[in-house]
Amino acid sequence: MASAIRVLSMDAVQQANSGHPGAPMGMADIAVALWGRHLKHNPVNPHWFDRDRFVLSNGHGSMLIYSLLHLTGYDLPIDELKHFRQLHSKTPGHPEVGVTPGIETTTGPLGQGITNAVGFALAEALLAQEFNRPGNDIVDHYTYAFVGDGCLMEGISHEACSLAGTLRLNKLIALYDDNGISIDGDVEYWFADDTPKRFEAYGWNVIRGIDGHDVDAVDAAIAQAKTSDRPTLICCKTLIGKGAPNKQGGHDVHGAPLGADEIAATRASLGWHLPPFEVPADVYTAWDAKAAGQRAEGAWNERFAAYRSQFPAEAAEFERRMKGELPGDFKSAAAALIAKTNEKGETVATRKASQLAIEGLAAVLPEFLGGSADLTGSNLTNWKASKAVRANEDGVQFGNHINYGVREFGMSAIMNGMALHGGYIPFGGTFLTFSDYSRNALRMAALMKLRSIFVFTHDSIGLGEDGPTHQSIEHVSSLRLIPQMDVWRPCDTTETAVAWVAAVERHDGPSSLVLSRQNLPFVTRDDAQIADIRRGGYVLRDVANPQILLIATGSEIELALKAADVLAAEGVAARVVSMPSANVFDRQDKAYRERVLPRGVSRVAIEAGVTAYWHKYVGLEGGVVGIDTFGESAPAGVLFKHFGFTVDHVVATVKSVLG
Repeated sequence: MASAIRVLSMDAVQQANSGHPGAPMGMADIAVALWGRHLKHNPVNPHWFDRDRFVLSNGHGSMLIYSLLHLTGYDLPIDELKHFRQLHSKTPGHPEVGVTPGIETTTGPLGQGITNAVGFALAEALLAQEFNRPGNDIVDHYTYAFVGDGCLMEGISHEACSLAGTLRLNKLIALYDDNGISIDGDVEYWFADDTPKRFEAYGWNVIRGIDGHDVDAVDAAIAQAKTSDRPTLICCKTLIGKGAPNKQGGHDVHGAPLGADEIAATRASLGWHLPPFEVPADVYTAWDAKAAGQRAEGAWNERFAAYRSQFPAEAAEFERRMKGELPGDFKSAAAALIAKTNEKGETVATRKASQLAIEGLAAVLPEFLGGSADLTGSNLTNWKASKAVRANEDGVQFGNHINYGVREFGMSAIMNGMALHGGYIPFGGTFLTFSDYSRNALRMAALMKLRSIFVFTHDSIGLGEDGPTHQSIEHVSSLRLIPQMDVWRPCDTTETAVAWVAAVERHDGPSSLVLSRQNLPFVTRDDAQIADIRRGGYVLRDVANPQILLIATGSEIELALKAADVLAAEGVAARVVSMPSANVFDRQDKAYRERVLPRGVSRVAIEAGVTAYWHKYVGLEGGVVGIDTFGESAPAGVLFKHFGFTVDHVVATVKSVLG
């Protein structure tokens, strides 16, 4: 069984002339122990809810999981392995969720897979607390992760595994491929950590000294891990490229094809005398997991039927949430929230407006799962009825707000894992400037089209005295550049409520909500304008035959409106366009976009951030009132004046554009 993984992996990499054969060959015996003896899954139905989740965190070794999926009976025929790393195949260079059946998360950026696994395990634990009843455990599965040295060197693994230990996520089991090799060679020269002690310090159960090529030893370690009251790290000593007689154990086998001669020698050493991509029938039979998977799913279906008969309301709620559907009364509740918000017309910071929106939405969204990277009192991601997630000697206890600690990157990737698992809509907050720490997890959320909601507050020089280290200048524009990421920078309570509703309703990607520290004045709108907020950009104040279009977002809407008043007094007709989400606006049809931003009318954009992004709307001949330097430490009002965010400067910019 292990030899099948080794030969399929080396043959696919050789045919592609690209890939990483070392990890799949080295971890083949570990895979036999887990996938052959423990993993609960059904190749016929990869989306069966109560399956165990498997994450290949060291995703460069993708031929390991492709071999396993093919051998155990998933819809991944041998031709797909032959087309490894080729255009439009189901076997891309790194595993991608939504492309290959059986892949739970997209891995490749090292460390994020194990962090997603923490999210999977946390979602499982919370759902079990929420839905299981005595004698009726409908949520009962493990999360397994394969990790390598690279995953454990990345800082995000420290963030996530520390939190996993604190929360006592005992159904998380990581198997560490301790082969001592990375691309540059022997890791002892740059990775001399005592990894077992590190994980023991996190509060993990650590099983040391397992021979990763002894299937029975790995099997026994996994069985032992299942009895622990803490997450478990199983340290498996392996030989990278195991089976390749002249290259095993060295870095040459890590990220390059073995070559024809070494492949021939490997076949001889393994006693595998079949041509490439041929597997004996008895090996397929040994690996086939379809019958066992269907039995496991069938048994769960019987348990769920009994659960439904005893707890019909809970069963219906569980099914709704696992389908990712919103409650039947959500649309009416959302409409009522927006209407109430508009009616109250409060002048507050948009971070506070966000909390008010969360308060209203949480009442109808039991799947809301908030959190913050140690800044709850500043980014206001909690609400009156929220309950903190905590752990005691019995494990994690149910809550709907997570204190992630100062772990922005870890928080974001854990959220992605929870979104992938299903059952919750995760959101988490930090200061906008720290989105840089989170950025690759934000990118992965967009790549995987996840319903993760990222709350970023203190959005500009309006942060004030904390100075340039904390003042976000380039961040909003850079977030807008991530494909499939919707970025909202609302200007008041109504736009904030609409942004939250849009983020919750979105099924095909993440959203970033960018919010102010300082109070922003409420803007009066009619019903048509409120409806158009959902379109990303709309006419906030119109005039007949406009001579200039003022395009603004967030805190700069107030400035645009005041400048329009001054321009009107001087005989210049200015239309004010609010653009809370440029990404959403760009998806509108051409007729709408040209109705809001008509051709032939000069334009000036106003935003307290870098100017380059806005030239896509104003053109090279248009003007941008922005900031292309880092900030300063001073009160917000002083800074806005210092950097030219004044009515006089906007008016002067308009006059310059108009000539």
